[in-house]
Amino acid sequence: MKPIRRLMCVAAAGLVLGVGPLSTVVQACPGCKTANETESRRPRAYMMSILFMLGMPATIVTGFGFAFYRMSRQSPEQAALLQQFLDQQAEQQRQQDQQS
Repeated sequence: MKPIRRLMCVAAAGLVLGVGPLSTVVQACPGCKTANETESRRPRAYMMSILFMLGMPATIVTGFGFAFYRMSRQSPEQAALLQQFLDQQAEQQRQQDQQS
């Protein structure tokens, strides 16, 4: 590692470790804080909505990942059958194009 890069990493780590204990709790919005303190069910609903919003992209990415994994694990027999089917479809399309 180059000396300047190492110095920058040490300085960044020192800054994070030095300033971290001095920071205070951050409040996003006083109106939300007051509303969530007065109603008992609202904080739980708010938490569930955040989890739902975080869960949907993860579910979609996982679904696509699993589909690509399954496609990459296709057996040679399945690949041959798929290629044969695609060739038949292409031949039928060519015949239809020639007839019209």
